[in-house]
Amino acid sequence: MDRNSITGIILIALLVVGYNIIYPPVVEEKTNEQDNTSTTVIVEEMIEEKPTSEVADTNNESMSSEERISKYGAFAMSAYGSDDTIIIENDKLELHISAKGGRITAAILKEYQTSDSLPLNLIDKDSSAFNLKFFSENRMINTEDLYFTSNKHSSQSVSMKLMAEGNRFLEYVYTLKEGDYMMDFHVNSNGLNSLIPSNQNALELDWVLNLPHTEKSLDNERMYSTVYYKYLNDDVDYLSETKNDEEELNGKAQWIGFKHQFFSSVLINNNGFDRSALIKAETHEGSKKFVRELSANITLPYTHKSEESIPLQFYFGPNHYQSLSTYNMDLERMIPLGWGIFRWVNKYAVIPMFNWLDNSITNYGIIILIMTIIIKMVLAPFTLKAYKSQAKMKVLKPEMDKIQEKHKEKDPMKAQQEVMALYKKTGVNPLGGCLPMLLQMPILFAMFRFFPASIELRQKSFLWADDLSSYDSIMSLPFEIPFYGDHVSLFTLLMTVSTILYTRMNSQMSGPQMAQMKWMMYLMPIMFLGFFNNYAAGLSYYYFLANMITFGQQFVMRKFFINENAIIAQIENNKKKPTKKSKFQKRLEEMARKQQEAAKKRGR
Repeated sequence: MDRNSITGIILIALLVVGYNIIYPPVVEEKTNEQDNTSTTVIVEEMIEEKPTSEVADTNNESMSSEERISKYGAFAMSAYGSDDTIIIENDKLELHISAKGGRITAAILKEYQTSDSLPLNLIDKDSSAFNLKFFSENRMINTEDLYFTSNKHSSQSVSMKLMAEGNRFLEYVYTLKEGDYMMDFHVNSNGLNSLIPSNQNALELDWVLNLPHTEKSLDNERMYSTVYYKYLNDDVDYLSETKNDEEELNGKAQWIGFKHQFFSSVLINNNGFDRSALIKAETHEGSKKFVRELSANITLPYTHKSEESIPLQFYFGPNHYQSLSTYNMDLERMIPLGWGIFRWVNKYAVIPMFNWLDNSITNYGIIILIMTIIIKMVLAPFTLKAYKSQAKMKVLKPEMDKIQEKHKEKDPMKAQQEVMALYKKTGVNPLGGCLPMLLQMPILFAMFRFFPASIELRQKSFLWADDLSSYDSIMSLPFEIPFYGDHVSLFTLLMTVSTILYTRMNSQMSGPQMAQMKWMMYLMPIMFLGFFNNYAAGLSYYYFLANMITFGQQFVMRKFFINENAIIAQIENNKKKPTKKSKFQKRLEEMARKQQEAAKKRGR
């Protein structure tokens, strides 16, 4: 793409945006009316109809004793009952457990709220499932259809029993710990060996969660929500975060986690789930209430003993790096800090520095400012080396331009040889400014992963930004601009403007052969404007600060550390010294000479 092509693309984009502003679509009003009408009809239907669970209850209650026995066999006595809710809690977590199905129907994190200042509940009762299935007397038993009896041991522990005739039962025991998001969960059985066929060696568990929308940006939530899993003595893996995905786990999985952007629900078996498990992650694009639907079909071992117990654990809590690390299960790997060197930078440099500042400073905007200053000071020696290399290139630029102009249309290969000879003669390394910048790239990308994943920034305000983990909006637009959004993020604008200014300052060092690259360098910040407009404000704020500190460093270094006259004198002195060609340079020149001779022969 040349300059004219890029200019044309930008003009076309501006025309499209301008047309949408001047002539907004008129169909939307009709669509809203249709949606309102549809919503009214749906609401009326919901009012007229009973919920599915209530219908099922009525059906079970209306059955005769013979019908219940025919359908549920030994579990007929649990086919009807009262759907009571039992609450257990500690200072961190409040769990609601339903008598129907014996399952958790609400997990409320007491120290957190949604973006709408509502209690933060990780489980929506009507769109979740926790159903244990098994055959009994040639009948499929689904625990979600039956009623458990509760025995509350304390405010933090409860036993839920699914009774069968003959005082036989299936039992769930939930036990919270003080000051912890981790909970013990035991699946016990007593006397079921006489009811479950001898050829059935596993119980099948269906676990489904529709993640509720709890954050400011639904798109960002979906970007970081999926199913994570870990095999025993193996690494952590996960399903796709951007598309529907599923995976069959063939091996002993230690845990399966349903990860939200900042919170997770994890089912743990430290002995490993013995048989295969099928996990899925799906996105329902039209839904504004739910982020993604995550599910797992898991098998639990059953050995036909008269009494059995399967020790499991549940984690309902925040994705906080230090907290998850204390469990020694690699649960902290659910926090997307990047891969390879980027994760190492976050793990061993960024996170410890952030926590150190967090212990003494309460304002997270100030913390990010101090972090940026520290990082830029640590990288200052590399930055100085890059500036010195740029200064040398600036001094050589007039001579390089003369060489390019001399061989502009005659012999480009000859021009390249003369430029390389000039570098060699003056002792200038053309890549001297690139290497120091490359050393800074891991930190740049590590920060890109760190800020959106840091729960510490969630709902923390600074200046006009009310949530540093989400976008900062200073203006809502009455329309949506493609690839940009329906709001204006000021930190993103400041970052973009400062990046363009930084690009302009550095582009003066390059020659005319880099004209197209210059346009690309200007185009990239504009493209990122659309991407970062919906991203974490903390990240845009950091990049903006980094640019501003860089401007200050450039001024100080060029004024006090870089003497252009001394550089010119050094280059002139290097020109007078005899240069010894390396073997590599000799080989390059020999290859270039042979190419020229071959070209001349073809011309004849």
